[in-house]
Amino acid sequence: MSPIAKAAFKIHIDAPIQTVWEALTREGEVLPFFYNSVFHTPALRAGSALRMRSTDGRFTGVVGDILVVDPPRRFSHTFKFTQFNDAPCRVSYELSEAGGGTDLVMFLDDMPSGTKTEKYMMSGGTFITGTLKSVIETGRPSFGSRCFLAMIGCFSIFTPKACRSENWPFGKNIN
Repeated sequence: MSPIAKAAFKIHIDAPIQTVWEALTREGEVLPFFYNSVFHTPALRAGSALRMRSTDGRFTGVVGDILVVDPPRRFSHTFKFTQFNDAPCRVSYELSEAGGGTDLVMFLDDMPSGTKTEKYMMSGGTFITGTLKSVIETGRPSFGSRCFLAMIGCFSIFTPKACRSENWPFGKNIN
């Protein structure tokens, strides 16, 4: 399998760059734009591990390692879905001030071609950026996003055992 070179999702958010940065890197809270996951890391710095866990902490859907923390301009990390045996890819967020707000570009790199990771990441980019914009600008996800997130919550009972958080402690290698 050859990796996809790059996919990009760009959006303008009517908010200061610092507000967008803080939303992207917020720990310990439910983040609707990350599919209602809670972002956890021992430290927000390059070299630290990250985990995206369910609201109750029982399941870990995404694991990775932080690659770049350059507030408020760039945040980059590896990304692996715990339910798949695919190799990790890379997600990078680049922020710039523009038009009285912030331009955000979410880059996806090194996705293994033809995998479920590629399929999920390509469909998730628009949801993540659009829901982030809605949450920052209005204080909540759009109605469509709220319906989608509620549906995901209903299916959480089917979360694979491989995603249990005890399988993904911070010291575990993600490869």
